[in-house]
Amino acid sequence: MLKSVPQKIASKQIAHAYAEEGFIAPIDIISKEEALRLREDLENAEQELANKPEKLALLKAYPDRLLPSFDQLIRNKNLISAAAAVLGPDLMVWSAGLFIKEQSSSKIVSWHQDLTYWGLDDVSETTCWVALSNAHENSGCMKFVPGSHKNKIVPHNDTYSDDNLLSRGQEIAVNVNEDEAVLAALDAGQASMHHGLLFHSSGPNISNDRRIGSAIRYIKPSMKQHSGDKPLVALVNGKDHFSNFKIASAPKGRLSEDDFELCRKDKALRQKILL
Repeated sequence: MLKSVPQKIASKQIAHAYAEEGFIAPIDIISKEEALRLREDLENAEQELANKPEKLALLKAYPDRLLPSFDQLIRNKNLISAAAAVLGPDLMVWSAGLFIKEQSSSKIVSWHQDLTYWGLDDVSETTCWVALSNAHENSGCMKFVPGSHKNKIVPHNDTYSDDNLLSRGQEIAVNVNEDEAVLAALDAGQASMHHGLLFHSSGPNISNDRRIGSAIRYIKPSMKQHSGDKPLVALVNGKDHFSNFKIASAPKGRLSEDDFELCRKDKALRQKILL
């Protein structure tokens, strides 16, 4: 694995390692203090919405559309530099949903490939998973199978397991050799970056702290949905020459009612197009 190195000298190394292994970890993105401030903003918002389950669910799916601090995160220069190293300078964020495992939680993410269900027409996508709390082995950090991104999409089963954080408990239907897996432990403020076809999973959180991460999915603007629909995305670098998506503006405010309504409409659209 490529060790965390200054972004200005890492682009060629990132591109080479990513092409060979399908992932990079760790990458220094923000300071621990910045990660803590983001976490505090998120957890304050969670408390404010504690009695509003529908809005709380939207917050976890669309933090970048509802909190200005997370809109700034998806535009972070270190994230942009890393994503641009493998996708080029024109970048959109297709989604930036939160993956949270509470302390002492049995929740897992089964082995899967991200692009299986998203209904996109190409593989020009990369996920930057930004840790807002430590994501170590005991807190259920991600595991990757190096080189597995060179496979096409393999069959998956829907398990609907209660302990699975994925919406339908999606799980690869072929054997995955756990001995080949590599742990991608991250400190708060670091990120991993992985290819949309890479086999990956994560275990339970047996630590005494929450494991909080934002999975920021960068795509090339040339991508499009097979259905022809145009979900909401953020243009975070370069230009869009294709108009295949609806470009979101920055949040109108913190937990703005107008922004919640935009997220509701986009959620309904994505539920229709996700495979």
